[in-house]
Amino acid sequence: MEAADYEVLSVREQLFHERVRECIISTLLFATLYILCHITLTRFKKPAEFTTVDDEDATVNKIALELCTFTLAVALGAVLLLPFSIISNEVLLSLPRNYYIQWLNGSLIHGLWNLVFLFSNLSLIFLMPFAYFFTESEGFAGSRKGVLARVYETVVMLILLTLLVLGMVWVASAIVDNNKASRESLYDFWEYYLPYLYSCISFLGVLLLLVCTPLGLARMFSVTGKLLVKPRLLEDLEEQLHCSAFEEAALTRRICNPTSCWLPLDMELLHRQVLALQTQRVLLEKRRKASAWQRNLGYPLAMLCLLVLTGLSVLTVAIHILELLIDEAAMPRGMQGASLGQVSFSKLGSFGAIIQVVLIFYLMVSSVVGFYSSPLFRGLRPRWHDTAMTQIIGNCVCLLVLSSALPVFSRTLGLTRFDLLGDFGRFNWLGSFYIVFLYNAAFAGLTTLCLVKTFTAAVRAELIRAFGLDRLPLPVSGFPRASRKNQHQ
Repeated sequence: MEAADYEVLSVREQLFHERVRECIISTLLFATLYILCHITLTRFKKPAEFTTVDDEDATVNKIALELCTFTLAVALGAVLLLPFSIISNEVLLSLPRNYYIQWLNGSLIHGLWNLVFLFSNLSLIFLMPFAYFFTESEGFAGSRKGVLARVYETVVMLILLTLLVLGMVWVASAIVDNNKASRESLYDFWEYYLPYLYSCISFLGVLLLLVCTPLGLARMFSVTGKLLVKPRLLEDLEEQLHCSAFEEAALTRRICNPTSCWLPLDMELLHRQVLALQTQRVLLEKRRKASAWQRNLGYPLAMLCLLVLTGLSVLTVAIHILELLIDEAAMPRGMQGASLGQVSFSKLGSFGAIIQVVLIFYLMVSSVVGFYSSPLFRGLRPRWHDTAMTQIIGNCVCLLVLSSALPVFSRTLGLTRFDLLGDFGRFNWLGSFYIVFLYNAAFAGLTTLCLVKTFTAAVRAELIRAFGLDRLPLPVSGFPRASRKNQHQ
């Protein structure tokens, strides 16, 4: 063999080893996410659905739970996708020739983006509808009962749903773009239909993030306040504990002796009141045992961090709005080749990249908080060891829609300059200046409105409580005025 043949074989062998290494790394990453998601779902599932007398229902629920675990792992991977890419770029910039990070390259990052896009399509279009129909199916009438009969019915329902969605997307494409070539392109199921359908789903996810994130940014202050111990000036915790104990004892006596009262008693309401008092007493005990540093320093620092992160988010979006009016490079666009380790995607270097990652995670957490706080999706909130299988499926679908739209959401708002890789950058609406500009303006306006309405009211209420003004018989805004009967007492 000639020297040129040896060079070709060497190059092919090197490419083969790189592909094998990328497959191993991707498999290990996904396996880690899968294990974490499986542990999480087992904490929320309803045990009675998996230990039923009917083994068929238990088997169906176990299969559906594994599909939900796969979907939730894909959702978590979509959340980590953009931060991992930004950090990888900074690592390659800082250590360009380090031997131990040779596995971290643009080909691996690009492959991860493509895998997340593929698995997101697979989960949203096939796996989650299959899991829902599978749990609700009973087999065709007259057929033999069993898991296989449920599989047949589920497959038939899934085929009918696919045809329905295919027809709706084809009609929508004809209405939006009345072009023969664009309609014929939908016949190519893999190259055009799935990306077009996922583009529609991603657009809905971005709109959902536009609504949920400002609401979540405002709710983060109250949620953090419930988790941490607040400083209470002019407050007697011992008095509150005694009052809570007396009220609990009185309600317990009424439950134990319902005949002692001539009025009809709502026992369910009394039990809920006792549970609420017990929870309040536990929180008061925790607050009383908290150290002075935790009580007087932890809560203000947490509120300050939330305020800084929220202010940075709004400021970043405001600067991006100005950049959209001046520079066309501020528009989100796709990038087919991942050229990492050449230039930083932040003007502040590694420090700016860390801020970008923190803001992306913060906005994702805020969007989830806002999603479960909204009246429309509040009933979907999972409960510890008491979440039905259909509710788990709904949660996984919603979280996947939110998380798969996060890279597009972050790039559209200008939180990072890292361009979208793979099919994430093929969305047609990303090239529209008016859509991107109006989206940024709507996000800044909604966030500012929610913060002014919620945060100022919360701060006013905390200051009133801190100075004891809520105990005075004054018509203070945010607190109901005490009745004359309570004042005389």
